[in-house]
Amino acid sequence: MSKSEELFKLYEGLSDAREDLTPEALADEKSLDAIFAASQWQLMWRKFKRNKVAILGGIVVLLFYLAALLAGFIAPYTLEARFVKYIHMPPQRIRFFNDGKVQPFVCGVDLTIDENLRKHYIPNCDERFPLRFFAHGEPYKLLGLLETDIHLFQAPEGGIVSLLGTDRQGRDMFSRVLYGSQVSLTIGLLGVLMSLILGSVLGVVSGYYGGWVDDLMQRLIELVRSFPSIPLWMALSAAVPPHWPPERTYFAVTLILSLIGWTWLARQLRGKVLALRHEDFVLAAKMTGASDAWVIFRHLIPATFSHIIVVSTLSMPSMILAETSLSFLGLGLRPPVTSWGVLLKEVQNIQSIALYPWVFTPAVAIALLILAFNFLGDGLRDAADPYTV
Repeated sequence: MSKSEELFKLYEGLSDAREDLTPEALADEKSLDAIFAASQWQLMWRKFKRNKVAILGGIVVLLFYLAALLAGFIAPYTLEARFVKYIHMPPQRIRFFNDGKVQPFVCGVDLTIDENLRKHYIPNCDERFPLRFFAHGEPYKLLGLLETDIHLFQAPEGGIVSLLGTDRQGRDMFSRVLYGSQVSLTIGLLGVLMSLILGSVLGVVSGYYGGWVDDLMQRLIELVRSFPSIPLWMALSAAVPPHWPPERTYFAVTLILSLIGWTWLARQLRGKVLALRHEDFVLAAKMTGASDAWVIFRHLIPATFSHIIVVSTLSMPSMILAETSLSFLGLGLRPPVTSWGVLLKEVQNIQSIALYPWVFTPAVAIALLILAFNFLGDGLRDAADPYTV
């Protein structure tokens, strides 16, 4: 058997890694050493980047959070801006060529009312409003810190640019969806973070100690999970006084979602720790006199960190949907706070569905984000075990 054939035999057990190598590289011992020396994270990244759907989902999630972070800059108007002349105006079309030149503009709008008192907005391209980029407009706080009035794009005075139409008060839906994403997406992050702390510690402690501690933890988890979600949300949200300021209500909703959402992670980590607690590195730490807290926080939690990331990514959609559901039912955030759930609550009638379908744009944004999170979570779940084909 030649040297190349021997190396090929060694690579047969490393199918994922071998796919990255050319036939010439199979005969290269340095390539073989690099594969054997790869860390767990390197193997996970190598497998994850092959999943194109997961990469696409990650890019979409990143774009959503980037847009939420820069909402004040990207949105042409603030939440307080109202255009009473353009109530329930449909989305506008941006035209990019003006008299043979590349100059984005929007057409003017003529309002007509038919015999049924129904409004019709007719584009009038004889009146053109060239878009101004990096224009000065209404002041806002960039990143919540820096006072500025520069917006990515705006229509000149006397015109309006509304990519997603306007609502029943003449407010720009594109701006409101962007500002609403700040609340909905950060509630998802904070809720998952608090669930991580509870679920990681309680799940690892339950699996590590076993016995009566494990029985107590599992009965608590079963008790929480036995309640139907919506009645439980209603019971907990009833404790939030309606006169509380928006910031306190925001924190209360996040806390409610965290108290409900930690059980799944705890169950997952308990199973992982039950398999890890008899591993050599745990027994070696105990034999050197390490305390239980040291073993849990320095060995077991880091050993399950990849699993924690996967479960957290898959938990984000449920957190965002929970906030949306609570606000939609009137149990969570309320105006003047703007979130995707609050935006959907304002249009929960058949008239909006039949006549003004563009006001349901927040539902489209939620669906896209949830789908992207699921794609990303599935890719991370597959990559968390890089040794399977």
